[in-house]
Amino acid sequence: MARIDSYRALVREFLVHGETLVPFVLEWKSADAEALVARCAACARGEGLPEGFVPHSTFWIVEDDREVVGVSNLRHRLTESLRVEGGHIGYGVRPGARHRGVAKELLRQTLCRARVLGIEEALVTCADTNEASIRTILANGGRFDGESFVEKRGEVVRRYWVPTPATSS
Repeated sequence: MARIDSYRALVREFLVHGETLVPFVLEWKSADAEALVARCAACARGEGLPEGFVPHSTFWIVEDDREVVGVSNLRHRLTESLRVEGGHIGYGVRPGARHRGVAKELLRQTLCRARVLGIEEALVTCADTNEASIRTILANGGRFDGESFVEKRGEVVRRYWVPTPATSS
């Protein structure tokens, strides 16, 4: 199976499980793989961004050089709204690939990329009910910063600062 087919299957798996597509780039059309990759590259350069967006990079974690098992999105800087919800990094793991350490590794590798951008501590947020994400953030050295009720989501969002590794892999 081509990687783009695996990526599309990851998106379908989220939807079949009734889950929100996180990170938000999973909502983008993927029928034209080259256009999807070009859009991701443009966003990383800060081109064609919607109002209020910051440059952001998207990464896939691929197993056995064929199966996309997770996707992360790294915002290159924060806005006031990202300081409350969203932070620097959003990530999601295919439901069928969970409980195998994929999220921990995906976040670790994305933190390495953040360091390359000069981010020494990344803000990572999650719902206060998302125990798996809380464990993943803490496993990567996250330090709890606070929480607030986000009305548009109808839930409490926790904020963690996570140090970025001095060297990347």
